[in-house]
Amino acid sequence: MKMKEYRKSTEEMLSFIEKSPTAFHAVANIKADLEEHGFRELKEAEKWELEPGKGYFAVRNGSSIIAFLLPQERGEGFHITAAHSDSPSFKIKESPEMRVEKAYLKLNTEKYGGMILASWLDRPLSVAGRIVVKGENGLESRLVNVEKDLMVIPSVAIHMVRDAKKESEFNPQTDMLPLYACCGDEGEKNVLMKRIAAEAGVAEEDILGHDLFLYPREKGRILGEEGEFVLSPRLDDLQCVYASVKAFLETAPKRYINVCAVFDNEEVGSSTKQGANSTLLEDVLWRIGESLGYSRSEYLQLIAGSFLISADNAHAVHPNHPEKADPTNRPYLNRGIVIKFHGSQKYATDAVSAAEMKMLCREAGVPCQTYANRSDIPGGSTLGNISTSHVSLSTVDIGLPQLAMHSAMETAGIKDTEYAVAAFKTFFGK
Repeated sequence: MKMKEYRKSTEEMLSFIEKSPTAFHAVANIKADLEEHGFRELKEAEKWELEPGKGYFAVRNGSSIIAFLLPQERGEGFHITAAHSDSPSFKIKESPEMRVEKAYLKLNTEKYGGMILASWLDRPLSVAGRIVVKGENGLESRLVNVEKDLMVIPSVAIHMVRDAKKESEFNPQTDMLPLYACCGDEGEKNVLMKRIAAEAGVAEEDILGHDLFLYPREKGRILGEEGEFVLSPRLDDLQCVYASVKAFLETAPKRYINVCAVFDNEEVGSSTKQGANSTLLEDVLWRIGESLGYSRSEYLQLIAGSFLISADNAHAVHPNHPEKADPTNRPYLNRGIVIKFHGSQKYATDAVSAAEMKMLCREAGVPCQTYANRSDIPGGSTLGNISTSHVSLSTVDIGLPQLAMHSAMETAGIKDTEYAVAAFKTFFGK
């Protein structure tokens, strides 16, 4: 494959990321793509009536989505990809405005997920998310995105802090609050919510709730001597989301029911009604079987013949700190999909699922690598083992290699997105 083809896929991914500053926006964009391809939305509170050969999707909380495409014939099982829509950020608290010496207006925020705090300093930031408003027919959710360089979290000058702060010394309640505006002696009240109301086209008093997050305003870009690197916010995990959705939409199933799941709240443990640790996947799969007339026993047979690819980005070997990586499992940018292993099963990969994934990559003609944590450095968990605690099926945990995971701006390789698309297409084409 030529570099210009990798570049095209990467540019499409960066466009998706730019339009998806929050999980709510990512799911709205996925929903729009699905509808454009003829998929029909199903409501969880309504009866489902499904037809062979048709595509459907269900949304929960506006931030998680599961789409599926039925084969023409009776399926042998489910072929599932799972990724997550959320990324570490700062969530704006209720009553957020804080005035400092009648001169500054800053906002009260809290951490959402684990993050490299220093990477958020001295960057143009804005705010996006959803609000819940009083409408004519009850409560309504509205997406908002203030597309303006709106605020900044300023560093303390090095002259005032001679010993520059270590990462562990940043206090999120004092060091990481964003500067929003200058203000006078009195100052206008509720400045932020007035701006949000105007952005959403509603009256300020009609806003009854909000889930608003900061996001960095820098656009993702391709860089490097040969354009081999990708620098962007939210690569973890919108890179895998983009690849799985693209492959899902461009592939027709033959013998399996294709399922593309995107969960919220992975960065905070997944234990929400819309997270991987909820009943969402189980609910959708069972309702598919029920609507197709499967008995409970037939449904369990379907599950036994299923396979899940949990796709959440992986740590590449760091050029300045190669010692942080495992001695023998050392993924690098632009060298393919990473199969993730963990002896204590924080990753669900086992010998059988790893072999299945390696065969899949071989069939797709894409390279794959392996990852394991250094035995003396604990790693994070992901979607695979959490999902399989609700639905027992063979699962492999994979990711695309990246640097600076959980930074405001992360780095990846230009080739790896297309490698994932190719592998997922092969998976969904069975």
